[in-house]
Amino acid sequence: MDYSIRELECFIAVAEELSFTRAAKRLNLAQPPLSRHIRTLEEKIGALLFLREARQVSLTVAGSVFYDETRNLPRLLSRAGESARRCALGETARLRLGFVSAVMNDELVDTFCRYREQHPQVQVMLHDSPPQDQLKAIAAGRLDGGFIGLAPSVRPACIQWVPWHREPLMCFLPVGHALAAAKSVSLRTLRDESFIAVAHESAPAFSAHVRNLCKGAGFRPRVILESPRAQAVALMVAAGSGVAILPAALARFMQKSVRAIPLKDAAQITHVFACPHGKPTGPLAEWVKCLRQGKK
Repeated sequence: MDYSIRELECFIAVAEELSFTRAAKRLNLAQPPLSRHIRTLEEKIGALLFLREARQVSLTVAGSVFYDETRNLPRLLSRAGESARRCALGETARLRLGFVSAVMNDELVDTFCRYREQHPQVQVMLHDSPPQDQLKAIAAGRLDGGFIGLAPSVRPACIQWVPWHREPLMCFLPVGHALAAAKSVSLRTLRDESFIAVAHESAPAFSAHVRNLCKGAGFRPRVILESPRAQAVALMVAAGSGVAILPAALARFMQKSVRAIPLKDAAQITHVFACPHGKPTGPLAEWVKCLRQGKK
């Protein structure tokens, strides 16, 4: 069955606004043609999509089903148009990379800029995703590579690591914490603290590393809250929920909200870039080369 793009745009706008007036304003369209588009769509489908009552619009069951199936179409069409535009400009190659926000430092931003300058024909697509999800996507071919942070102790056979950056771990404390004014802290001084941690399911390598550091200091951290995102962990620290051990780079996001204190007994960690096993080819090969050139 053929539906026009305009009909779908009108339907999605009304479904999200639950108001013909607001939907018409959102689409810069008069209300009568908007209503006609909706009626035409309902006739094509053979079902009512909206219940129209006095000053109230709601989706029917059929409307809800249709919305679930169509709500992403405008985004997909926009992305398709952008891809076509880039292709027309000569950007015929694509590089799909995953990352965790905690690793996005100035060094990596410089690498992206340098790659863009050297390879303007390549469209770089970034996906913010937990390390475990990145590894699955790389293995399945949905990503070309990913910045996963710390390398897992067991490497999947189909994936290889490219070390690219080293940085220290720090203790993140609420601003009013008793240790907030310290120049450095020992892990042992944190043994009685409530910890907030990055969830093991999303970043098992980092989670295990932190627990092993605490074990080496003679205690097991009392974890009261977890999050799959390191930034969320830092935010919970800022809210006073507990303390956390996180990469130093995160401190730049939370300068006024938390105190990031150097740890006396924690060595630096090495961040790796994960990509399919074997010699990289095409845009990925050039990316790995660029990444190694910028490695500190």
